[in-house]
Amino acid sequence: MAHGDITHIDIPVTDMSAASSFYSGLFGWQIAEVPGFEGYPMWQAPNQISGGGLAPRGEGFEHPRSYVEVDSIDEVLAKVTESGGSVVMDKSPISETSWFAVLADPDGNHIGLYEGTTEAG
Repeated sequence: MAHGDITHIDIPVTDMSAASSFYSGLFGWQIAEVPGFEGYPMWQAPNQISGGGLAPRGEGFEHPRSYVEVDSIDEVLAKVTESGGSVVMDKSPISETSWFAVLADPDGNHIGLYEGTTEAG
């Protein structure tokens, strides 16, 4: 993926089992937990390109959130405020080689940032 590509979409849910049944039945999504990410079932669309996760609703996570891949989360977050947005969540690790953060645009929409790879190395 390249800088600016949408990497995945998280969907906040209250009942993982019901949500998994709903989305797999409605759209044919394959939904499964990945080792190391228990409690965060990942979904894959039939095109094998689109995907994301089902995440617990709450703690400010009430609406679906798209994640955009960037070359440097630090550089993007440094520009957010001067561009009229705000930092909602600072850079946090996903794995040893990948990180995420969340910003709000001037209208308050939350956009996730993703940097790195899920592969070790």
